[in-house]
Order: sequence, then structure tokens, then C-alpha cells
Amino acid sequence: MIRYALPALLLASVLPVHAQSPADVPLIERAKIFGNPSKTAAKISPDGKWLSWIAPRDGVLNVWVAPASDLARAKPLTDEKTRPIRNSFWSPDSRTVLFIQDKGGDENFLLYGVNVDSGKQTNYTPFEKTRAQVLHISSKIKDRILVGINNRDPRWHDVYSLDLASGKLTLVQQNDGYGGYLADDQLKLRIAEKARDDGGTTYYRITDGKIDSKPLVEVGLDDSQTTAPWAFTADGKTLYWTDSRNRNTAALVAQDVASGKTTIIAEDARADIGQTLTDERTGRVQAYTVNYLKQEYVPVSNDVKADLAFLKQNTKGQFTVTSRTEAEDKWLVAVDPVTAPASTWLYDRKAKKLTQLYVSRPELEGAPLAAMHPQEIKARDGLTLVSYLTLPKAVDPSGSGKASKPVPMVLFVHGGPWARDGFGYNSYHQWLANRGYAVLSVNYRGSTGFGKNFISAGDLQWGRKMHDDLLDAVQWAVKNGVTTADKVAIMGGSYGGYATLAGVAFTPTTFACGVDIVGPSNLFTLLQTIPPYWEAGKQQFYKRMGDPTTEEGKALLKERSPLNFAGDIQRPLLIGQGANDPRVNVRESEQIVDAMAAKNIPVTYVVFPDEGHGFARPVNNIAFNAVTENFLAQCLNGRAEPIGGALKASTAQVKHGAEFAPGLADAIK
Repeated sequence: MIRYALPALLLASVLPVHAQSPADVPLIERAKIFGNPSKTAAKISPDGKWLSWIAPRDGVLNVWVAPASDLARAKPLTDEKTRPIRNSFWSPDSRTVLFIQDKGGDENFLLYGVNVDSGKQTNYTPFEKTRAQVLHISSKIKDRILVGINNRDPRWHDVYSLDLASGKLTLVQQNDGYGGYLADDQLKLRIAEKARDDGGTTYYRITDGKIDSKPLVEVGLDDSQTTAPWAFTADGKTLYWTDSRNRNTAALVAQDVASGKTTIIAEDARADIGQTLTDERTGRVQAYTVNYLKQEYVPVSNDVKADLAFLKQNTKGQFTVTSRTEAEDKWLVAVDPVTAPASTWLYDRKAKKLTQLYVSRPELEGAPLAAMHPQEIKARDGLTLVSYLTLPKAVDPSGSGKASKPVPMVLFVHGGPWARDGFGYNSYHQWLANRGYAVLSVNYRGSTGFGKNFISAGDLQWGRKMHDDLLDAVQWAVKNGVTTADKVAIMGGSYGGYATLAGVAFTPTTFACGVDIVGPSNLFTLLQTIPPYWEAGKQQFYKRMGDPTTEEGKALLKERSPLNFAGDIQRPLLIGQGANDPRVNVRESEQIVDAMAAKNIPVTYVVFPDEGHGFARPVNNIAFNAVTENFLAQCLNGRAEPIGGALKASTAQVKHGAEFAPGLADAIK
């Protein structure tokens, strides 16, 4: 659906474990953490004959394919020269690997396909300033899929049927103001979604291509991110919903289409129901996930109960089923041990056999990776903040989660804000912990996955209660001996970048320094420059952030914009930005840099002309992180790998303040 949504325990008990010197822990090269993985994102074709994955070709991530029975015959399918392909998926007939790709981070994603036999690549959506979206792929109809294309009106995606062999696009539904559509396995549109003025959503039934005038379901603002139609069964008779109406967390609900009767399939008071495993042939749900502190699979039927139990028993780490054949006989399973690099396995259900296909980052095997520890932190008003703590091995060599002494800490804030942090290998946690810092990530109010009440608690609280949650988490860390109050940095991207700017501007002496990556500084201009295809979500932005069309809303947005308090900033600040960012326009960074420079307040500003909302190209990510770790080392006295040639290998442009970041001026000579 196109939617806008926002280990030696016994020994440790006998012998005391002494804190190590940081010098005893080898420094992991940042390129091993942030460079290209050897292989990633594997998929098995529906017919089970092929495996595809993403791997470097001449230094750039591309799509590779091999017969499932002979990986030695692997060959590259694509030949991208600069921008990495980050994911791919199979056509229902198993003949074509599909992927989406933009240019320079502009998020005008076009849909491409490569025929496995011939190697011919086709641009299925050859339009300018267009964002294509895959609406539905059915296992029942093999030769075509449904796609959304906004080339007629950038605000709305018209629905087309795409013939995969010929590339022909046939209009199915012109979109005159609907936020999304849901189709069944016959590729018939069944439900349309429309945004309401109050930030909620109305759903309409579609019959024979016509959208009913009478609403099927009305959903208010509170339920708008936790209630939606999910998928039809293959026979079209049952509609699954994720549904938080009359409850807090989102349940999985089955609705009989004919009678309208609903049945709760799954619910959990701790967290929303997450992903599902569905029978590829019938579309019926077999299992679901709940992600509170960690992700857990829960079987619904006996179909996969034994399989999930087998995987839990025979994998060392948190596992995720990532791809399955149509016959349900083979699964791909990703395994994340956190303290070792992730691996991907082929699971033969009949033989109950796991075969390792690859390790994503073999260069990290044996590296001193640190354990991650889920924490429940109480906010000042009693809300529980699910958080994740990683400690340097020097102060927690056994991985107990308890520091032998306080160390400097980086508060690493997730973006969104309507997203969440989770348990698992985290490249930033590992990198920063290896440099000697405790790392804490907090699911502040407004984060998703913990029910509608937790999301709504963040409404109109940017820079206020959402920020208070971060401050409360820092106090928790200080109280529990993780760090000291004078040695905490704040860092993040997108909303995490905003939180960084808010941190140094609104609470100017709380943090020792800040690192802002593509964060908004001015909430007015942020809302003025959001992409046109976010039109359906605009009212929800207004209701949850502040409404720029009302005087009260204008006052709130002004009060919550760090730009207006730039003169209060006292601590070192590093800003990274992609010049082509369609979500957080480059002016968001330029404005606050200019304001600080006008008052002679130190700030370092690095721009990447070929990036958007974040840094997709590893050379650019490595370059910015090279600057970051040396910046943090000056601020927090941690370790750092010298910048070396990292910047020269990238497209980085240091626009301001090279003199304020150690080694940066020399690196750009």
C-alpha cells in the first residue's frame, strides 16, 4: 500500500573482571564499519531457482545474482558507477530483479528491472522529477505489478499496471487527492485512503474502479499512525488491519469482507504488532513479530511454529526471516549476534537445515565489538522510555551492561521522529564505543512502535517534552555511573539533528558538544519545503508539530526553532548536510551556520553536493565520520583514527569553520 507515515558468565562469577585500558582494545578502522559490506540484502526468487544480493562492483554496491544451487556462478546484474543500489526485489515470475534508484539523493526514485537471463536493464518509469512507488506485487499474477507514479501531479501518485516484459504502463486509477491505495492479489484496487483536515484518515471501498462516496472507516489523529488496512488474503475474502481503535497498541485484526465482522489475531500491551509472516499461497498470517526491547516471532498457526522454534534454537543472535519461496520450502534468514557481524542463511524447511550463505562484513570477524543492552528509563512524568546502551569494552569487558567507571557518552538520537531505535548491531554504537564512549539511544515520546498514546504524547512537543526525555535519559546515565554530566555529547540525523540543535541552543550548557546531520533548524522553512508528494501527510505534520497557518501555531514553531536561539549556543557544533536533500533543505543548515557565524560563534559545516537526506555513498559517510570522530575526541577526550585521506576520497566541501575541527584544515589542503 502506498502510505504516508509518518559470554563467560561462570568464569566472571568466580574471577574479578578488571577494567582494561582503552589502549588494550584495538581501534577498528572506520572503513571496516562504514565501508561497503561484502554482501547484503539477499533475496530468493519466488521459484527458488535464484539468489540475488547487493555487493560491490568496482567499489560501488550493485545487484548480483547466482543460481541458488551454485553460488560460485554469481554475476553482477547492474553497473552503477557512483551511487549505491541499496535494495532489490524479485518480479513474481522470477525472471527479473527490480530496484529503485535516485540521483544524488534527490529521492526521485525511478523503478528499474534487469532480466536475469539476458542482462537487459529497463527503466520502467523514464520520467523527470518523478518518484515511483511499488504498490502491489502478487504471487497470483506473474506478468505485471501495480506502481504509483506522480509525473502528472507531483502531489499524488496515479496507479498504473506495469507489464514487466514489455515495460508498458496502463493507467488503472487517476489519483485526485488520495494518500494511497490497497490492492488485492488480482491487482484490483479495493481501498482508497484520504487525509482528513484533523490529521486523521478516511478509508473508502473501491468497487469496479469506482471509489465509494460513503466512508468505510474513519480514523482520528490519535489512531492515524497505528490503524490502517494491511493486506487481503489471496481469495480476497479477508482483510487484515493493524488497528489501535479502542485500545492503545496496534493489534492485528482480521475482517470478514462480506459481513464486516472482525477478529483479533494478535495484540500485545507492550508494543504494536510489527511484521507478519504470511503464507505465500493463501495470504493468511502464519506468525507476527512484537518488538518491545527486542524483536520476537510469535506463531499464529502450527504452519511455522516448529520452524520458528528451530531457528530460535539454532541461530546465535536475533534472527529475521527476510525472503521466502512461493512454495514455502526455502527461507532466507538474517542472523544478528550484535558482537559479531551479521550473517545470512538458507533454511531448508523440509530438511530442517541451515546453510550459511555469507557474512556481511567478514572484516569485522574477531573485532572487539561491544554488546548492546536494552534499558527501560523513566521520564519525569512516568513514561517508560525504551532505550539502548552500548559500553566501551575497556569498562565492560564481559558485556555485563555495567560500567566499571564513568566514561564520556554520546547521546545518539534517532530520526523521524515517527520512527524508533531497536536492538541489534548498530554501526554508530560500535564505532563510538570503540572510540571510548558510552552510547545511549532513547525512544523519546513520539517514537513509533509503543502504541498510539506514546506517539501522541509527543504532539506539539518538539524541543520540549521530547527534549526533556533526552535530558532525563542523560540524568539516568549519570545516576547509574555510565557517564558524568560534563562529558556528554549529543548527535543524530534528521529529527536527531534537530534534537542536537535544540540541545545546544535550548539547553546550552547541558552537552559538551553536538553533531547535527541533516537536521532542521527552522520549523517554518522546514514545513514550507517538504516534498510535494508529502501533501497527504501535511495536516498530520501541522497537528503534531505546530500549524503554520494559525497565529498560535506560528508562535509555537518560532519558539521551537533552534535558529531563533542560535545566539545562545556556547558549545562546539559540527553540521553535515546533503546539498540535494528534499526533506530537510540545505537552507536548514545554511541558516543556522550563517546566524552563528554572524555572532562569531564557532561552528564547522560540511556539505556533500551529491547527497540528500543522509550520506548514501560510503566514501562520503566515512569522510564525515572522520571529521566527527576527531571533533568528538577534542570535545570528550576519546580516541580517533586520523582523518588521513578520507576527505579527499569524498566530495566533501567544508563551507565554514575548518579551524574548529582538529585536523580538518590540513585534510583539505
